[in-house]
Amino acid sequence: MKRNASLACVLFGIAVCWLFPRLSSPVFGQAAPSEAPHIGEGGLPQFARDSNFPKVPSKWRMGFGSDVAVDAQDHIWVLSRPHSLRHPRSTPPDLVSVPAPPVMEFDNEGNFIQAWGGESGPGYQWPSNEHGISVDEKGFVWIVGNADGARNNPANLPNDNQVLKFTREGKFVMAIGKSGQTGSNATEVLKGATSARFYAKTNEVFVTDGYGNSRVMVYDADTGAFKRMWGAYGNKPLDMDKRPVEPESKPNELCPMVCGIWSVFQQFSVPHDIKFSNDGLAYIADRGNKRVQVFTPEGKFVAEQFIAIDSKYPLQARSVAFSPDPAQRFLYVAGAPDILILNRRTLEILGSFTIGTPQGDPPGHLINADHEGNVYAVQAELSGADGHGGAGAYKFTFKGYSPRVACPPCEPTKRPQ
Repeated sequence: MKRNASLACVLFGIAVCWLFPRLSSPVFGQAAPSEAPHIGEGGLPQFARDSNFPKVPSKWRMGFGSDVAVDAQDHIWVLSRPHSLRHPRSTPPDLVSVPAPPVMEFDNEGNFIQAWGGESGPGYQWPSNEHGISVDEKGFVWIVGNADGARNNPANLPNDNQVLKFTREGKFVMAIGKSGQTGSNATEVLKGATSARFYAKTNEVFVTDGYGNSRVMVYDADTGAFKRMWGAYGNKPLDMDKRPVEPESKPNELCPMVCGIWSVFQQFSVPHDIKFSNDGLAYIADRGNKRVQVFTPEGKFVAEQFIAIDSKYPLQARSVAFSPDPAQRFLYVAGAPDILILNRRTLEILGSFTIGTPQGDPPGHLINADHEGNVYAVQAELSGADGHGGAGAYKFTFKGYSPRVACPPCEPTKRPQ
């Protein structure tokens, strides 16, 4: 019996060793164009933090930053958590200013434009724990929260099971779902949703759902009607109590880490963000599994890349963003303590840039990029040595590209086609 178990582990290890190199294969099944760099070639975007961003009115203090959106005008929308200012992990007490509204709009220089949100109204409940914001091509603002029971519920409200649609001025338009419901992959109910993105070509809104469920939900953007859903690799998403029970296996010299985990990767584990590339592919940050998976809008699996899977930092693959060039050559993936830079077409990891604050906190909960190449990040967790840290939003100004060298002497990664 032990011999059979060891043999199974060996075979599984061989399968993993065969699979992992495939994770960097070109997304489109073809070699990347010559202008797309590979590992060691240089030519990577360079950034510097803008210490003057954002310019929050002095009467307010921004809570933990949760998400950041960029609209067609390159205005920056920050979703923060006002209730976090009362959290014991927050920065020292401020007895002068008051919590800023959760939705704030700035220009890309950080100048304040407007703020709203935080109160429930007829037909909707404002999230107890704000999590995701996006602004679509029509100017509508989409917001989701992830409070679930007593967890992540600072306002002590019913579960955040709604997708909320507003005008850019904050006028309520539509709610998808009902707050207070209990989520399940067997129903259309959200549970701990993390992000919502509009896809203009199909007039649909895609929701990563999330902390309680492990799937992508798709709705009609005008009516809110449910369209479809999918899980990792396009599989049917399963509730935790419906997933196969992993066989117990003790680590040994032949199978130290991988025995018994294969079916875990067949499901999402906290799908945390979704964004669409110009060529119509959905990039999903699967935070719990430290990977990015790529799909068609219909849910057909295309490719994946694991991100820092051996890192001591658990918070990897939390968000994605694209460089602004027409081909979107670079894919940015938020992690801790860096944002990784990938070749978007091949998913090769090319480099990174550090986003840590002076307190040592990595503000990479969710990220975005504007049309000038600047990257924006927000801070939701605190990890500073003094127990405090940054809160709010950060801008990393694009400063050009690093020098590029020919291959060799770089490390070539192009594979035979």
